[in-house]
Amino acid sequence: MIRHFRVALPLVAVLSLGACGPGGMNPETRNLLGGTAGGAALGSIVGSFSGDAGLGALIGAGVGAGAGYLYNQANRPPEWRPPPPPPPRGPRGYY
Repeated sequence: MIRHFRVALPLVAVLSLGACGPGGMNPETRNLLGGTAGGAALGSIVGSFSGDAGLGALIGAGVGAGAGYLYNQANRPPEWRPPPPPPPRGPRGYY
C-alpha cells in the first residue's frame, strides 16, 4: 500500500502544479522550468524505486534543466545581421 503512495504522490504533485499557468513568462523560461519540473518528477519516481527519491529528484531536475536549455538553444531563431558592404570599386568602375 505504501509503495503505491510513493509512486502516486509525486505524480499528483506534478499534475497539480501543471494546472498553474505561467502568466507573464517568456517561452524560454517556460521551457526551462518545464524541463526542470518534468525531470524532477521523473527523477523522483525512478529514485523511489532505488530507495532515494530525493537524490533522484535532484539529479532529474538538473538533467531536465539542461534539456530545457538545450531545447531553447536549438529552437532559437537566427540572429539578423546586415549584409556586408560591397567591395570598393577601382578608378574605372572595375573590381
